[in-house]
Amino acid sequence: MAKITFVQPGGASQTVEAREGDSIMQTALAHSIDGIFAECGGAMMCATCHCYIDDDRTGAASEGEQDMLECAEDEVRDTSRLSCQITVTEGLDGLIVHLPVPVE
Repeated sequence: MAKITFVQPGGASQTVEAREGDSIMQTALAHSIDGIFAECGGAMMCATCHCYIDDDRTGAASEGEQDMLECAEDEVRDTSRLSCQITVTEGLDGLIVHLPVPVE
């Protein structure tokens, strides 16, 4: 299992064990991580699993993912990704996922 750390906008963090083959989104939901809503269930249709990843190990966002990120309610950055599109592998052990500031 890979350990993934989720960092809230205020700096609080939670490290959880993620199953290989699950998405970062599925991992967040399984561990009740605040800030990942996943309204579409991981179908890349809503951008409610938007996060920031400062790590090249996850690869680049696909063109479809980049298009969907344009719909994100939160600030989109160069490091923006949809957590439903990142599959957990052993190689992602230690990954840090930053969550956006919620829009009110």
